[in-house]
Order: sequence, then C-alpha cells, then structure tokens
Amino acid sequence: MSSRAVDDEPAAVLGCGGLRKTFGERIAVDDVGFTIAAGETYGLLGPNGAGKTTTISMVCGLLTRDEGTVTLQGRELDTGTVDVKAEIGYVPQEVAIYPDLTARENMRFFGKLYDLGGRELDARIGRVLETIGLADRADERTDAFSGGMKRRLNIGLGLLNDPTLLVLDEPTVGVDPQSRNAILDSVEVLAREGMAVLYTTHYMEEAERLCDRVGILDEGTLRAEGTHRELISLVGEHDRLHIDARGDLAAAATAAAAVPGVEEAVPRDGGIDVLARDVRASLADIVRAVDETGTGISSMEVDEPNLEAVFLHLTGKALRDEG
Repeated sequence: MSSRAVDDEPAAVLGCGGLRKTFGERIAVDDVGFTIAAGETYGLLGPNGAGKTTTISMVCGLLTRDEGTVTLQGRELDTGTVDVKAEIGYVPQEVAIYPDLTARENMRFFGKLYDLGGRELDARIGRVLETIGLADRADERTDAFSGGMKRRLNIGLGLLNDPTLLVLDEPTVGVDPQSRNAILDSVEVLAREGMAVLYTTHYMEEAERLCDRVGILDEGTLRAEGTHRELISLVGEHDRLHIDARGDLAAAATAAAAVPGVEEAVPRDGGIDVLARDVRASLADIVRAVDETGTGISSMEVDEPNLEAVFLHLTGKALRDEG
C-alpha cells in the first residue's frame, strides 16, 4: 500500500457527496460520496457494472448527475465548469491515441488542446515520458506499441496538464504483467509526489498495493470505505502468525498469548500458531516473549486477511462475479 506524509486531517482535494444517477428505471449510482486528499490514492473497488465508471464520470464533470455535489479544492464542479475540470487528468478505460503518430507527437497534439506550447510543453512531455517509462520509445509510431505501452501512453496524456487530481478508470485491463507493474509503479510515484489519485479497479491486488483508502462499490452503492485495516476490522478478521520453533512450545504459546493484541496462541507440532488483531504491530513483542522462554525460532510466516474477504462479506459475492 502506498504511503503519504499528511496532517491528521488533510484538506480534501476532491470532495463529493450524495451522488445519484439513474438511466430510465435503473439506478446506476445511489448516494455515493468520498473525499481524496493530496498525496492520497483512493480506490473504488467493485466488479464490472458496479457503477465505478458512472461515478467517476460525474466526478470529472463528464456526466450530469441527478443529485449530489462535487468540489475540487473547494470549487464546485459540474459539466459546465471548464476551468475547474482543467485541473483533472482523466484516463478512460478506452485507449485514446492516434496510431499513426509517435508517442511524442500524440503528446504534443493533446498538449495543444490544453493550450500548452513551446518550451513548457516540451519540458512537460519529457517529464511525463520519464514517469510512464516511455522516454526511449518516444519517437516511435504508436501503432507498433504493445497494448501495455499504449495504456501507459494513455496515462501520460492525462498527466500533461499537471493535474491536481488524476482519475484512472481501470487502467490495467488487458495488459501484460510487465506493463501492469510499470503502470502501478508510476501511480505510486505520482502519489508520493503529492498528487491526489482516484483509481477504479476490480483487481483486488491493485487496491491492496496502491490505495491508502478503499471504497467498496456494489450495485451503485458504497457498501463501506476505509483503510485496509479498517475494512478488515468490519468483518472481524484477524492476522495469523505461524512460528516454526523448537523448545517448550506450551510455555512459548502461553507467553505469546499474554502479548497485548494477541487473541490466541496455541502450540502445534513443530511450532506455534498465533491469532492477533494486527500481527505486524505486535510481532517484536511476540518474538521477545517466545525467546524469553528459551524457545528457538527457525522461521515465521504472516497470513493477513485480504479485501476479498471483506468484499464477500459485504456483498455476498466474489469481486469478479459478474452476476
């Protein structure tokens, strides 16, 4: 998960609340709201059809909302507020580049749409190409690019205007593992540099790696939101620590069970199994307690609950269940 250095209550770059959108009799989004601070990556996690794209389309002012409010750095945003929307970098699911142009030519074309030019545009293009890892392919036609490279260029186009908020709508769908990792690396760098990022995905591992906070969206409703640890606590899950050790395992288990935060510790053949609320926070104390009994530790393995368990608990279905 990405890290950030912010105040206890940082000012929101993006704030939205009460978002609602219907298409005929179908409710696509119902009372959705969240905030994103500078340097924070907020993930909207949900299966296809959950309402993620509709939500971010309203956030970006691309789709008229039936109800609700959206503000960017305190200024109200709607479909007609061009000056506010100019502070958003929006990267849609569909790749929007010209195949008969090079990466640099694509960037120069889209940069001019932002009214950029001259040395300023050239400098921005150079920085963005480095960020997305395409500096060495900048002058090649994009019709020769792999799908992953096209996705990375698509993200680069969303960065040309030096946005306050970067919105990424499932940017890794259909790309190879190497390109996916490059995209995730780029998002981590941007967040560390202070950019607010709204990231939609139905890949659990991406949300766990990138997002400071996650909103679980299902059937147009935000079921829950919070940090990874906060969401895990909603379903009463605990971390498990498996310790391979030799010695008085009963005494070692008793000592480990006395450590604050440990729910249970039981000896097993060849070691100890520990159940804790946050095993990483308690790990040093557990090791110290076991060591003081004269028990020798040979190895340890931490098994942490993931967001899949939370999603299943809240929605009654697996994340990639399309039904």
